[in-house]
Parts: sequence; structure tokens; C-alpha cells
Amino acid sequence: MYFEYLLYMLPGLLLSLFAQSKVTSAYKKWSQVRNYHNLTGLETAEQLKLRVGLENVKVTRTRGTLTDHYDPRNDTLALSPEVADQPSVAAMAITAHELGHAMQDKTSYGPMRLRTMIVPLVSFGSNIGIILVMIGVLLSLSNLATIGVVLFSSTAVFSLVTLPVEIDASKRARAMLDQTGLVANEEERVGVKQMLDAAAWTYVAGLATSLMQLMYYISVAGRASGRRRS
Repeated sequence: MYFEYLLYMLPGLLLSLFAQSKVTSAYKKWSQVRNYHNLTGLETAEQLKLRVGLENVKVTRTRGTLTDHYDPRNDTLALSPEVADQPSVAAMAITAHELGHAMQDKTSYGPMRLRTMIVPLVSFGSNIGIILVMIGVLLSLSNLATIGVVLFSSTAVFSLVTLPVEIDASKRARAMLDQTGLVANEEERVGVKQMLDAAAWTYVAGLATSLMQLMYYISVAGRASGRRRS
């Protein structure tokens, strides 16, 4: 069973490694290139907030490396130390991306609202679903295994919804930086694009991994039905 699981997960694992290499490479390069206006992530956030109507967003610091995120529950943008304090192209791109989520929140962007709504279901389904599948297989209870698969499928739905949310946030980020003039030249424009494109690959990899996990548990659940018939 473990070998079979590894076979299912191998494509997602390889894609995840590729995505991580893209992020690492892009960040390593563009974190060392100062942006034209010499703005740190914190300063970029404050400039964008004022210029695009996001004055209600609170900007704070958070611990860790590349742990930057926007929390729609309290309109808070949290920036990691490397992003908050560095005047790099990478810091500018990451900050703008997270404020892209704030803009989604402000405009009630449908996929983002859906993702927020299904978080409790995903938290429940990702844990309970696997347990029900395994119990269903062990006891040859196909209906229980099927319920487990349905619950676990919420993780794939979450990844599927997350992909357009992240891509849209990156599009908004690039538009904000262009419209406000914070991106001053073609080199910066290329750097921002490379950073955001690399980040998008991580969500593609996440979706692939979720789908392959779902396919594996569908296969496992099918054994409960097979045992019952035999």
C-alpha cells in the first residue's frame, strides 16, 4: 500500500520540487536587486495602501521566512522580516501580491469568498475522510469508504479554488505596481513577473498533489466495494 501511495504521489512530488526550485531561484536573484524607489516591503505596503484605496488594511510583522500573508478576517497584512525590511524587487512583488488578496477582499472576489467559506469543511474532511476510508476498507463497508472519499475531496476542491485566487492576486499586484509607478523600469517589471510566476507554480503543484491523493483514496475505497461483492 505504501509503494502504491508513493506511485500516486510521485508526479505531485516532482512538480512540487520543480516549483520550489523556481521560487528559490527567483527569490535568490531578485532579493538581491534593489528596487528603483528603494522601498522596503513595509514602505511598499504603505504606498500601495494609500494609492489604491486600502487604507483599512493593517500592516504587521510575522516570524519566519516567506511567511507573508493577508488575513481577511481582520484585514491584516503580515510581512516576514526579509520582506518587511528589504528594499528589493522580491520584497516589492511579494507585498503587492498579498495586497492583491486585500483588493480581492475589498471587491468581494467570488473565488476568494468561496475559499474562505470552505476552510472549516476542508479542515474536517482532510482528517476524518482518510479515517473513514481506512475503516471502510478494513470492515468492507463500501458506503463508509465512499463517504470518506467525498469528505476528503474537499481538499482537492480547496486547491482548485486556490489556484485562480492566487493567479488573480498576482495579476492585481502587477497592475497596482504599474498603475502607481512603483515599478519604474523593465528590469523591475521582469523581476516582479518572475517572482509571481514562480509562486504560481507552487499552487499548481499543490493542486496536482491534492488530485493524486484523491485518486489514491478513490482506488483504496474501491477495494471495500470489491471485498463486499466477493
